[in-house]
Amino acid sequence: MGPAVRLRIVTFCLWIAAATLVPLPAPGVTLDGDITYTTDYIFRGISQTGGRSAGQIDLRASTADGTFAGVFASTLNRLWKRSYEYAGWNYQLAAYVGYRFELTPTWSTTVTGTSYSYLDGNTPYSDDYQEISATTSYLDLWTVEIAWIPNAVRFESGYRLGRYPAYVVSTSGQIPLISRLALAGGAGYYTTDGDGYAFGNVGLAFERKRLRLDAGYYVAERHARSLFPYGRAGSRYAATVSWHF
Repeated sequence: MGPAVRLRIVTFCLWIAAATLVPLPAPGVTLDGDITYTTDYIFRGISQTGGRSAGQIDLRASTADGTFAGVFASTLNRLWKRSYEYAGWNYQLAAYVGYRFELTPTWSTTVTGTSYSYLDGNTPYSDDYQEISATTSYLDLWTVEIAWIPNAVRFESGYRLGRYPAYVVSTSGQIPLISRLALAGGAGYYTTDGDGYAFGNVGLAFERKRLRLDAGYYVAERHARSLFPYGRAGSRYAATVSWHF
């Protein structure tokens, strides 16, 4: 990806971020977000940070009718060794837009389009990709997701093979235990180009006002290591603290 394309992506993401920070005169618009620190940024069973910690921020604007848009940013650190240096990217940006359908007082469906960008890297190619997902939730306690990635980057044992469509099916939820403590977990399957892997997690979640703490055990089939450049699959623990504003 050339500098001009990268500049357009960054400009677009910054525009969304600015839009969520500036008060809007339109009625029914809600501005909110989350600031997060995690000991390991794990997404669909794969560590995006190679087992290291990450700082993250999520800014979004939503309307009373269910429309929303925002931007998510995370630190990454360069992940894998290539010759005498570490290759990869230092940051991830995800710009998203979607709509939430309130089906009943307890059930809802959300459709989201997301563009993932990897920035400040030293690789000669782009791993940016786009995704369309649909989720159905019950009281925000149980969620089922189906996602389609038309241009997922496929690796094989560290070598980049090209781009292929990918599909993800997953479910997650939490069960209240005592007071503000809940049992949380999930499972899913990722597949691309006739290959795939299963992933899942289980742990505890604690919420008090605007603060949320998560600690859990994450698993992914070791075969997933061959599909991504990060080489961080298998079993691992991670903890996350998030502040909602």
